[in-house]
Parts: sequence; C-alpha cells; structure tokens
Amino acid sequence: MAARTKARRRALDVLFEADQKGRGDTADDLLALLEERKQITVAQGPFPPYAAEIVTGVAAHGGEIDELLRTYSQGWSLERMAAVDRAILRLGAWELLYNDDVPDAVAVDEAVNLATELSTDESPSFVNGLLARLMEIKPTL
Repeated sequence: MAARTKARRRALDVLFEADQKGRGDTADDLLALLEERKQITVAQGPFPPYAAEIVTGVAAHGGEIDELLRTYSQGWSLERMAAVDRAILRLGAWELLYNDDVPDAVAVDEAVNLATELSTDESPSFVNGLLARLMEIKPTL
C-alpha cells in the first residue's frame, strides 16, 4: 500500500473518531484529537505527516467543505449520511479543493476506494458522484 494511501486511512480514522465523539464540531477539537493520535505510535507506527496535513486541512476548511457537501448532496443531509461516508467525503473534498499536489482524479479515486473498503455497497457510487460534482464546479469556487 502506498504511503499516501496509508496516510489517508490514518487521517480517516481521526476524522471518523472525531465525528463519533462529537469532537469534530470545531477546528480546535479536531486538532486536539489529532495531537492525541500523533502521540500513539503502537501497532500502526508513527502518525504520517500527510495524515496530519489532511486532518489540519479539514479542520481549517471544515465549514466550507460541509457547506459544499450539504449543497451538492441531492436528497441527503450531512447528518443523514453514514459517519464513515461523511469522513471520507470531507477527506476527499479537502484533497480535491485545497491540495494542489494531488490530481483531482486521484483524490476522487482514493476516496472511492476508501468507501469500497469501509462502507456500504452504495457508498462508492455516492462518494464518486458527489466528489465528481465538486470537481466539475471547482473552477467556479
């Protein structure tokens, strides 16, 4: 597994945990949880710098990302989405919209792969469709 793919998975763990604990509501809460995770270097090894960059980026742009997800997820409120899908979408949207080092298609593909591995049978197409829509409107944002 590539280093960035592993880092995405570790970042997803933090984003998901924050969402489940109700600690992802503010950037400060999310960053505090990130610092806790960085201190744990057991079986998974040290927390990858790229995973920290993702969590920090989502924390910095979380309100904007959530607003875009609410606006373009037809028929689904953010609160109604599965927690793992929310975390994957936040990660994917950050990479797509705020990280110029990752090609758009790679950001979408990696998010879809996470959804395939970790969520329901319908989740990969949902994640793909919503992130593809964000990719389509990205030049106007």
